Amino acid sequence: MTARTSTRRALAAVSAVAVLALAACSSGDDAEQPADDASSGDTEAAADAFPVSIDTAFGTVEIPEEPTRVVALGWGDAETALALGVEPVGASDWLAFGGDGVGPWLEDAYTTSPEIVDTLEPSYEQIAVLEPDVILDVKSSGDPERYERLSEIAPTVGVPEGGEAYLTPMQDQVDMIAAALGRSEAGDELLAEVDDAYAAAREENPDFEGKTAVIGSYWSEGFGAYVSTSSRGEFMQALGFVTKPEIDEAAGEEFSVNLGTETLDLLDADLTVIQPIGFTAAEVEEQPLFQTVPSVADGRYVVFDDKDLSNAFSLGTPTAVIYAVDNVVPLFADALGGE
Repeated sequence: MTARTSTRRALAAVSAVAVLALAACSSGDDAEQPADDASSGDTEAAADAFPVSIDTAFGTVEIPEEPTRVVALGWGDAETALALGVEPVGASDWLAFGGDGVGPWLEDAYTTSPEIVDTLEPSYEQIAVLEPDVILDVKSSGDPERYERLSEIAPTVGVPEGGEAYLTPMQDQVDMIAAALGRSEAGDELLAEVDDAYAAAREENPDFEGKTAVIGSYWSEGFGAYVSTSSRGEFMQALGFVTKPEIDEAAGEEFSVNLGTETLDLLDADLTVIQPIGFTAAEVEEQPLFQTVPSVADGRYVVFDDKDLSNAFSLGTPTAVIYAVDNVVPLFADALGGE
């Protein structure tokens, strides 16, 4: 069963606190122009008093005054800032969206395109030229050397205390970024919108409650599965599903585990969801081993065939999550056969 993209958009649910959009691609000429200050269409949201102190895995970070020039480097950090009404002057494009580096659910969010910064190995010189007041690296590797280099440029909000690489929960990501930008109230409102979307989905689909779910992938190395603390795992649990502890155990400290022939049965659950990476849904479904998984043989599975939907499901930001809830819930219900 392949995923179908719903025509409905979930962006209206966050319009009160988000500036929605994806602007046209930034050109080389744009990069040569002085970057505009971070801006917002919702000036009332910036109501927090400064200075503010934020606890991170690297200690407490103090931001002396409301930032006007923000560089967002972590996974989904730029989208979170945009949803709070702040346009970063520099941002990383983790999912290779192109253009302004955000998903189509944030169409026209930027009035001035950001300078795109590499993800895994950012150019510290490029970042320094942007003269940021604050750097957001909240959902990132948590690498101490990276954090130290960034902190030499500007106050840097890194991974939270006890945080793991790329596993910062949405709640922490929004709370920390909202605090750094002086928009805590807007952050609370944004998270409430997400909670409402999940609650509505659970109410409409009570049979999700207690069902097991596995979120997997298929890429050049074969099949894999994501841990319960990944954004994908959080998504399924928020809908009422239960994730499999065996996957967490197999993954150890990683956010996913590669599955070989002997471990492919870990994909079996009441609902199996697969994200193709570099393959089509049809190519995944044609894999003979995939068809041996009991849930797949029973038709209780979804393989995403829409890249935007797969990206929204992966990103784990409020705007992306609401878009994903709107689009994937019917697919999950269909796959479960209305049980």
